[in-house]
Amino acid sequence: MLALGKLAVFLFLALTVVYLSVSAYSRSVRREKLEDEWDADPKGDAAARDAFIEAGMRDYDRGLRRRLIWLVYIVPALLILALIYFTNYS
Repeated sequence: MLALGKLAVFLFLALTVVYLSVSAYSRSVRREKLEDEWDADPKGDAAARDAFIEAGMRDYDRGLRRRLIWLVYIVPALLILALIYFTNYS
């Protein structure tokens, strides 16, 4: 049982690193797309550009892609639980 606890702790730490990396990358890609969209058709000054980008990032924070990144935690945990179950009880 101690081995399972160690596995859970190290898995959680590893998945946290992966989650933070994927989340930061996804945010930077979205921000870059918003900046490119603004630069293709500028509609005002620097303040308007910043407001446009911040509004787009707020939309991103409430969007589906942001929520799907949580699957980084869920999928591996479910796969390991299924593997343990089928190994021990089948």
